[in-house]
Amino acid sequence: MSERVILAYSGGLDTSVAISWIGKETGREVVAVAIDLGQGGEDMEVVRQRALDCGAVEAVVVDARDEFAEGYCLPTIMSNGLYMDRYPLVSAISRPLIVKHLVAAARQHGGSIVAHGCTGKGNDQVRFEVGFASLAPDLEVLAPVRDYAWTRERAIAFAEENAIPINVTKRSPFSIDQNVWAVRWKPVSWNTCGMRRPKTCTPTPKIPPSTGTPRRGDRRVRARCAGLDRRQAGHCPASHRRAEPPRRRAGCRAARCGRGPAGRHQEPRNI
Repeated sequence: MSERVILAYSGGLDTSVAISWIGKETGREVVAVAIDLGQGGEDMEVVRQRALDCGAVEAVVVDARDEFAEGYCLPTIMSNGLYMDRYPLVSAISRPLIVKHLVAAARQHGGSIVAHGCTGKGNDQVRFEVGFASLAPDLEVLAPVRDYAWTRERAIAFAEENAIPINVTKRSPFSIDQNVWAVRWKPVSWNTCGMRRPKTCTPTPKIPPSTGTPRRGDRRVRARCAGLDRRQAGHCPASHRRAEPPRRRAGCRAARCGRGPAGRHQEPRNI
């Protein structure tokens, strides 16, 4: 059996191209691992099948929503975890869990290499690779998007040449990261302007409405339990006084509070 690469698979353009590229350029087998953190959108079975259609020898979907809510979101809330005391941790708290499951998949499927689809312009690459170095220093790390300087145009051309089954005709102006805790929208153009971000960051109507606006939100005050019930080990009672698991509660709060501007935060970050 040839050497196996365990790829963190999102179902998007870069990681779909990575499956085919790794197989063609290195001759290694690819095992695609998709971690369900409550991203929404496509059904995870569709994502799994796409990985197989792109050339993965195996494709695995890990439902980590409850684990993420219990072990990562709640501790972040309890510790008031904010970047620079302002920016909610959306992507940062999910990466260690993804790394954990990728390492577990590498052990299970006999992989000696782990791969991710991060570029060289953000800090996600550091989160992944520090995690791999901590949990499995024996595993080699492959980052084709970063190491081979893929551009979107180059990835699209490769997908077309190799009949990779992914729709790349429409480009979103935003980079999106969503899980049960929150959703982050970042203009794609920021990725090409180095470390500096615009000094002003005004709300834009182009962002799909995860939250409402002050003008269009409900005028009624919506009182919801946002605290933690110590007697139930972090399981906060719902509005009808019945305990809900954290994953379910997070989704309900997002839907209810999102009708107004509650939960919206815009921050021109310096990283």
